[in-house]
Amino acid sequence: MFDQFTSESVAAGHPDKICDQISDSIIDACLAADPKSRVAVETLVTTNKVVLAGEVTCSTQIDFAKIARQTIKRLGYVNPDWGFSDQSDIEVYIHEQSPDIAVGVDDGGAGDQGIMFGYACNETPELMPMPIMMAHQLMRSLDKARETNLISYLRPDGKAQVVIDYDKKGQPQKVSTIIMAVPYDPKISKKQLDNDLWEKIIVPAVKKYLPKQVLIKDDIKLIINGTGAWEIGGPASDTGVTGRKIIVDTYGGMGRHGGGCFSGKDPSKVDRSAAYACRFLAKNIVAHGLASRCELRVGYVIGQAQPVSFNVETFSTGKVSEQEIKEYALSLLDMSVKNIIKKLDLRKPVFAKTAAYGHFGREEFSWEKIV
Repeated sequence: MFDQFTSESVAAGHPDKICDQISDSIIDACLAADPKSRVAVETLVTTNKVVLAGEVTCSTQIDFAKIARQTIKRLGYVNPDWGFSDQSDIEVYIHEQSPDIAVGVDDGGAGDQGIMFGYACNETPELMPMPIMMAHQLMRSLDKARETNLISYLRPDGKAQVVIDYDKKGQPQKVSTIIMAVPYDPKISKKQLDNDLWEKIIVPAVKKYLPKQVLIKDDIKLIINGTGAWEIGGPASDTGVTGRKIIVDTYGGMGRHGGGCFSGKDPSKVDRSAAYACRFLAKNIVAHGLASRCELRVGYVIGQAQPVSFNVETFSTGKVSEQEIKEYALSLLDMSVKNIIKKLDLRKPVFAKTAAYGHFGREEFSWEKIV
């Protein structure tokens, strides 16, 4: 095990997350109109520009640009002076999916080849690693503080990074470092920003996951806007692209990742659906006390329904043999693509909600249910 572990999260208004949310909002719109829709959409955002590209097969015509503008507005980018807003120029390059791919997918096969992982551990009530969950909590609270005017001078965008110290048994003990980057109105002093973030964002987030830690500001290494002031965030400062925050989306680096992103892909793409299935199985294995840490690994081939590999790893924490755990997992869920989509009810428009604050550790999603 490790003495420390670090994970990061980003705000919903981070440029890459803008892209993820636009792409997944397009998926939701397509699935709401036609549950059999197939979607693979990428979004790019930069100064006063949005570019949408990819493949969509849907029985209903979808206004892609309108969805993008609605998403951008919802995220708080309504001021043209920030170099990006809901009035920025949008270019759309979306066409129908290749019939060569459709042949395999229509028969219930995987939409692509690849490897996927799922992970769970007993560090938090959500059965997720504590560093990533605390980082998500910081960002969720930051966005809420801006949206509700709890901290009225905040602007969209932001990052958080958390360092958790672990004991010799591999259990989280305390937060030793918190790093935040936050754009804000330059009329506000840095001292006020630091104090407001500490009292209204940081202390509640730490107390949620480590209620016994005595919080004294000088005892935690706190870095806020490490290069100084940050006035304008978003795409005018940093170009964003769909699928660049795959570690933020998953386990903060503690669980492995196969490399394929989730956002912008309908559930026929196993990068998404099989990763959700692996999380479902890993979480249930830990929830039922079969192991305190568990990782599922699968591999698929385009056009084939069943995985070509299926492995379980418990990192020597299993209470029964890994073969027994593997058999238990397969009794919970047949890992054919068609069955995953059916059992986890993935033909519904639920994906835009996944595109900020992580895809895992959130009770509202079917793959997080304990059976």
